[in-house]
Amino acid sequence: MPEQIIISDASVLIALADIGKLEILRELYNNITITDVVRNEVHAELPDWVIVSTNYDPQQMQVLELELDAGEASAIALAMKIPNSTLILDESKGRIADKRLGLKVTGTVGIIIKAKRRGIIQSGKEILDALEEHGFWLSQKLKADILERLEE
Repeated sequence: MPEQIIISDASVLIALADIGKLEILRELYNNITITDVVRNEVHAELPDWVIVSTNYDPQQMQVLELELDAGEASAIALAMKIPNSTLILDESKGRIADKRLGLKVTGTVGIIIKAKRRGIIQSGKEILDALEEHGFWLSQKLKADILERLEE
């Protein structure tokens, strides 16, 4: 069975790079694919296991840009070309578009939950606290729900 392609928007890369935890993605997925547009949005040094692709339909991206920013639109356009890929995206408009298009999607919080369940991180709370200190916003109710799911 071929390895599943994981496509990321900029938000999770920026958030995890800000707290020095980008390696969580490598341990979960081995490789992450981003578009050249997303690469331009991430102002951090990215490791070689983050693969940059231009294999998206520019016309599809243009249509998606009517609702979304360029990075999200390019990531979704790429996911539409790669069957059974999973998209990492946090913004609600993008997630609504993903569901409408039948794409598989997760977000930064989903990554943290998965990493904790697989034993990649010891504490989801520590990661969430660090993310919040760097400007990642979570409602207190959502954070409490996540911590309950993680049994922390």
